[in-house]
Order: sequence, then C-alpha cells, then structure tokens
Amino acid sequence: MAHVRELQVKCPICKKPVQNGDADFPFCSERCRTIDLGNWASGAYVIPAPLDDVEELLEHPPAKDNGNDSDNDNDGE
Repeated sequence: MAHVRELQVKCPICKKPVQNGDADFPFCSERCRTIDLGNWASGAYVIPAPLDDVEELLEHPPAKDNGNDSDNDNDGE
C-alpha cells in the first residue's frame, strides 16, 4: 500500500500552516491570496538584476549619448 505524504508549508503572507490539499494552497485563505496578488501588482516583489561587473565598467565605461545622432543628419535633402 502506497503511503501518500501530505506536504505542509507555511502561508507566504501570514505564516499559518497550509496543507497541499487545501483549496487556496499555497495560501491559507482567499484574503492572503488577494494580498499576494496586490503585492505583485504594486511592484512590492522584484527580481533583482545581476550586478554589473565593476572592473569591466571601469575599464570600458558605457558611451554617453551627447544628443548628436550622426545617423540622422538633416542637411536639407
């Protein structure tokens, strides 16, 4: 007979225990699910970008845009 293991985690919002069979898994309630959605929508959750290699930036700084676009010269043609 196979043993079915219940996965129990904590709600990411309020930290109450939640089992994987619960209707709002991985949240404990619709309230916590809505709070989480609001956090995503407001930008409270961000995925950090990797830091640029500082040594490479010191050796090869990015080119600064001085406002002159040499590809779009308008000489009256």
